[in-house]
Amino acid sequence: MPRYRIGSAFGIPLNVDLTFLLVLPLFAWAIGSQIGDYVGILNDLSGAAIPADVLASSPTSLLLGLVAALGLFAGVVLHELGHSLVAMRYGYPISSITLWIFGGIAQLDEMPEDWRHEFVIAIAGPVVSVALGVVSYGAFLAVPSVGSDGVAAVKFLLGYLALMNVALAAFNMLPGFPMDGGRVLRALLARNRPYARATEIAAEVGKVFAILLGLFGLFGGGGLFLVAIAFFIYIGAASEAQQTVMRAAFEGVTVRDVMTPADRVTTVDASASVADLVELMFRERHTGYPVERGGEIVGLVTLEDARAVREVERDAYRVGEVMTTELYTIEPDADVMAALERLEQGNVGRLLVMDGDEFVGLITRTDIMTALSIIKSSGHYKPEPGENLRDPEAVQPEEFRGP
Repeated sequence: MPRYRIGSAFGIPLNVDLTFLLVLPLFAWAIGSQIGDYVGILNDLSGAAIPADVLASSPTSLLLGLVAALGLFAGVVLHELGHSLVAMRYGYPISSITLWIFGGIAQLDEMPEDWRHEFVIAIAGPVVSVALGVVSYGAFLAVPSVGSDGVAAVKFLLGYLALMNVALAAFNMLPGFPMDGGRVLRALLARNRPYARATEIAAEVGKVFAILLGLFGLFGGGGLFLVAIAFFIYIGAASEAQQTVMRAAFEGVTVRDVMTPADRVTTVDASASVADLVELMFRERHTGYPVERGGEIVGLVTLEDARAVREVERDAYRVGEVMTTELYTIEPDADVMAALERLEQGNVGRLLVMDGDEFVGLITRTDIMTALSIIKSSGHYKPEPGENLRDPEAVQPEEFRGP
């Protein structure tokens, strides 16, 4: 979704996601339409006498709903700033804070692997939310219970923000990794376990929590919003666990260790016909080739490029006319995770491995996944020195999908 920058705090860019702009009016309407219920809760908890009938009138309720929603999301920003400032204190840069449909995200450039750092960073957000709740409640008590409609509105807003900020802290501390409580759990588990193993355990707990939350949303009256939150917790737990395990597995592993060397990579000449290319793909069962002209790599050609040419015209078209000339490259001594990130950023299936101007190999997603399987099957997260991470059966790592 598109993101829009709305400012910065402590040098951290503050963004709003399009989903936030779409959901804000819905939040305002939902709060405004239930003001009577919220007033009843506040009156029961605090013994206040906020007049619900005045605040629940249409124009007033909608305005109060909007202000309350903005106040709630301001609390979310401060919650994320709590995480961010502590992370920066430990030397972890923050690229941005983004508000979206389910709250806020503080984007760390690097996740802390020291359990003490992660523990303090994780609890910093809920601590800020509790502090906001306490301050709001103190101000709520200071405002008189009787007075003008404006005084009643202010008292309601302060009480609502006190209640919601404490609820936000409590919800975030549930063990639903990758929420704050899940990160606290991982930090505690990482005291006497490898970081990757601690992540796997915390992720499994997070998945169970997400399933229970989703069931409550479906059958316990929590609503579809809780189901959506449960879905994103489940996906987030699985994704971060996979990323963490991969980082641990590939620590110290370079592209050179995983790539298919150039002497085992078939190249095609730019002057070859597309018909010859398709025949080569069928014969060798591979779907992508570097393209060579005069001994120099000038492009990449894939099955998708060949399919773009009608079958009756494939003898007339040359590979050089259909190949991709925007080349994504990486150095042989780069980390494997850096290669994976470049594959994802470019949305491509393969990278040319270049040592200066020399083509030395090819690395694909399949190479990386094969290497990961070999490392994990060995029963440890790090490869042994000299361990071969390439599939000896593979000449090129892309499977044939059919012309």
